[in-house]
Amino acid sequence: MKHDSSAMALADALRADVRRMSPGERLPSSRSLVERHRVGPATVSRALGLLAAEGLVVTRPGSGAFAVGRRETVTEPADFGWQAVTLGDRSVDSAGVSWLLTPPPEGVIALSGGYLHPTLQPTRALATAAARAARRPDAWEMPRLGGMPELRAWVARTVGGAVSPADVVITNGGQQSLTTVLRALLPPGAPVLVESPTYLGVLALARASGLHPVPVPVDAHGVRPDLLAEAFAMSGARVFYCQPAFHNPTGTVLGEDRRSRVLDVARAAGAFVIEDDFARHLGLVPPPPPLVTRDADGRVVHIASLTKATAPSLRVAAVIARGPVAERIRATQLVEEFFPARPLQETLLELVSSPGWPRHLRAVRAALRSRRDAVLAALARDLPELRVNRPDGGLHVWARLPDGVDDTALAEAALRAGVLVSAGRPFFPAEAPAPHLRISYGTAASEAELAEGVQRLSAVLRS
Repeated sequence: MKHDSSAMALADALRADVRRMSPGERLPSSRSLVERHRVGPATVSRALGLLAAEGLVVTRPGSGAFAVGRRETVTEPADFGWQAVTLGDRSVDSAGVSWLLTPPPEGVIALSGGYLHPTLQPTRALATAAARAARRPDAWEMPRLGGMPELRAWVARTVGGAVSPADVVITNGGQQSLTTVLRALLPPGAPVLVESPTYLGVLALARASGLHPVPVPVDAHGVRPDLLAEAFAMSGARVFYCQPAFHNPTGTVLGEDRRSRVLDVARAAGAFVIEDDFARHLGLVPPPPPLVTRDADGRVVHIASLTKATAPSLRVAAVIARGPVAERIRATQLVEEFFPARPLQETLLELVSSPGWPRHLRAVRAALRSRRDAVLAALARDLPELRVNRPDGGLHVWARLPDGVDDTALAEAALRAGVLVSAGRPFFPAEAPAPHLRISYGTAASEAELAEGVQRLSAVLRS
């Protein structure tokens, strides 16, 4: 509600200015509006959207927003107050997710985000794969329920172990996979154990679904099995969500000595483990095999995604499950979304079957290694007071700020100074034990831009 009211207040402030402008006159840039009104880029975007819905401005991607001109007749806005009573007190807070998905204003260096910079994405290979897929005579027919057999077989081979194509169901991306799996496993009101800190998207999804995230602390080697056992006992939870490989936001890999213990703890609790394997293809060193490969009794529900290693709009992922839970997941997907679009399944199959796929992964890993080293060197030079990890994969470093620093205020001030970073507080399902920043090294345009971004961040922290 706070974000919506901020956008409405900004729209009110801009409305009179827009009506005084000549038709076709360009509004100030998004960055100028961020600096002038001291709001975030998402607030500016929503405010301009409100004005566009009223017919006062038109937005042109890459060019900006332009005044349409004064309206001769201004109608009173409709009264939607009755909806508040009908909708009740349940809310869906998308602020954290929308922040991560909103492009930074012009001139702002992006050290936050969940996807590769466009220069690292296989755009040519994707275009070629999509063109080939679209030319197939049956490309627009309904796919086989559960996914294309060839794609399911490729996923099973890639994950390894005893996983078979029959265990795989193709889904509409990682976030939709989480939605389907949580909906299949848990009723509203149930607790779900999550690492603390953890992925913002699963916290938003769990709360929107009426679930109660219960934090389990992680350290430099991943989740602590002793605290996981305590959390199961105290909460009565039957599901644990985790990211054992290149955890977001900390970048940690679950230690080898803990992997079997986590499964033993879940077995003793009669619980499922949701393994979100979103960054396996972004490993600078090979990560351990997935938990699902050592799971003998169908305890692990594995989510495999290629979006992070390709492009944001390649919304295709896979869920691996065995036993009755697999049938529950397939049924939930079927009633909620039918099936993923066949052209996207065909495109992904074309991409991963091409000789260029392993070359792309090698190039991305080499680039991410150089960028990780560049941002760590810049942080050591310009912000030596920060305690920063050295991740072996993924897209982010996790920086511990000095005590007393307000990480949220720091991130807001950094944005005004022209660098986008993520405050650590929203990644914690409960109270954050200390201030942190998540600094992304895969989202900037170059190593030079990474260094400049750290310099801007250092200037803000010094001030």
